[in-house]
Amino acid sequence: MRDSDRRRAAKIYLASSKLYLDEKFEEAMRGYAKASALDPENPGYSLAISVARSHAVSALIQAAAKDRLRGDEPGARIALGHALELEPGNIQVNQHLFELGDDALRGQTRPLYDQGASRAGEASELVFAQGVHSFHVRADQRQIIQTVFRAYGVETTIDDSIRANPARLDVDNASFEEAAQIVGLVTTSFYVPLDAHRVLVARDSKENRLQFTRMILETVYFSGLNKDQLNDVVTLAKNVFDVQEAAVEATAGTVTIRAPDKTLRAFNSTMSELLDGRNQVMLEVRMIQLAHTSTRNTGVQAPQSMGVFNVASQAQTLFNANQSLIQQIISSGLAAPGDFMTILGILAASGQVSNPLLSSGFATFGGSLTNCTSGVYSCTGAATTFGLSPGTAKANLNLNSSNSRELDQMELRLGDGEAATLRTGTRYPIQTSSFSSLGAGSSAIAGLTAAGTSSSLSSLLSSYSSSVPNVPQVEYQDLGLTLKATPKVMRDDDVALTIDLKIDALSGTSINGNPVLNNRAWSGVVTLKKGEAAEVVSELDSSESRAVSGTPGISEIPGLNNLTGNNTQKNYATLLIMITPHVIRGTQAAGHSPMMRIETVPPAR
Repeated sequence: MRDSDRRRAAKIYLASSKLYLDEKFEEAMRGYAKASALDPENPGYSLAISVARSHAVSALIQAAAKDRLRGDEPGARIALGHALELEPGNIQVNQHLFELGDDALRGQTRPLYDQGASRAGEASELVFAQGVHSFHVRADQRQIIQTVFRAYGVETTIDDSIRANPARLDVDNASFEEAAQIVGLVTTSFYVPLDAHRVLVARDSKENRLQFTRMILETVYFSGLNKDQLNDVVTLAKNVFDVQEAAVEATAGTVTIRAPDKTLRAFNSTMSELLDGRNQVMLEVRMIQLAHTSTRNTGVQAPQSMGVFNVASQAQTLFNANQSLIQQIISSGLAAPGDFMTILGILAASGQVSNPLLSSGFATFGGSLTNCTSGVYSCTGAATTFGLSPGTAKANLNLNSSNSRELDQMELRLGDGEAATLRTGTRYPIQTSSFSSLGAGSSAIAGLTAAGTSSSLSSLLSSYSSSVPNVPQVEYQDLGLTLKATPKVMRDDDVALTIDLKIDALSGTSINGNPVLNNRAWSGVVTLKKGEAAEVVSELDSSESRAVSGTPGISEIPGLNNLTGNNTQKNYATLLIMITPHVIRGTQAAGHSPMMRIETVPPAR
């Protein structure tokens, strides 16, 4: 590859990166593709293409979602088609296309028989006179009920459960709903419309409500829910909507409910919003790991110790131990009988004599070595000659430096309020327990202590005495990073992100054979705007050590301590985590959708 192509690819990459920052992802992707074609050996260019394509597809999906909310289905379909061209087989794009198809099906006109079926058998609605009335009545309960309902143009049929007990009613300027509610409280009754102008009034009891209230049987289809989820739906209907009869058909995925019309309408409205689908969030997680290690060892290390010895004593010991070798040296003519230094040098060079003084060297001071007797190889006149043996001196000039960088990029898709857990690292085995081997011992069973009395007893004793191998129990501990994130989409499309970060590592020490673990944890909640990223930085390790070795006093003088042995070690490791949430599916309308208001209406009397 030519250097000119490589430089041209770098320029195109920088220009494309500026387009990427300006959110022109498709143009940046084409530029990255040109740079990769010019320099295919650079892996960063292919990675940049993938990142730009992902952002381009996400931008098209968001544009399609806005068009769908505005009712521009053709525009949404064009944006999704272009996104599918950029990344065929993208699951998010296909899901949004399916949603457009569902919108088209819901917008179709229902056939006449379907419309008629929805109107058949509907409950009659009561028509009453508008206005307010005042009542001051003292009579039995049946007369009070007839008087109040007749004032609003409604005829009553009173059940035998209403007794003719005396009662008193005083109310001013009451509408029909208010007057009917007060009458129900005074007479402990409720009413059921028979037609537009007639009602049935009965005593308010569980049996009468089950007998007189008009019930509707409805089968609701919940495709995709399992048996446990269907049971949760039934529990919701009974506890919240006070539905008395509900049955689950798990194989068909249906729930059959028998309840009043108003109750069924409220139940269907609530379930349609619950099952319409939750918000979908795409979490883009980037982890950058930086590590640096540096070791420097420079300077000169002077001898730390010196030895002084008597030359005559050491030479006499050496000669006495090697008389045969000295005779061979003299007989071969390599040295004269009185040439002490030559003989000593030949002994050291031959390798036949092992002495630390000969291998490390020494210096003499004091008397002379010339008075050595060659006959017995003794140096009686050298008693005042001494030798000085210095220690080892070292010169260090060493530098080791290493840098490592690692980039991990992951995308996690999850629903609103769902927790996503990301683990990266290793699983370390820790032995928790072990079985002890069984050994032979004295048995209290008669006959086992004397093997051979019975073949069956001998076999039993042999199996009992055999050792059982150790079978340890091992538990695997997750080491490394554990990241748990839970997004919550707010009403203005902001994302509240709950983050739990945990880092486990070996400390390097152990207690009773079990390793000690270092643990670091952090948790918090951050609210992010659209396209913002949350940064979590953890300083994993930072250490610096310096060791100075040399001569006491000299090594402590400023300026001279750099000339002595200086061993410096520096280590640091940094982990950077960036989390960017993207709302790829929103069930709320653009901006602030209207708040849901639930009104509690007292039961009809």
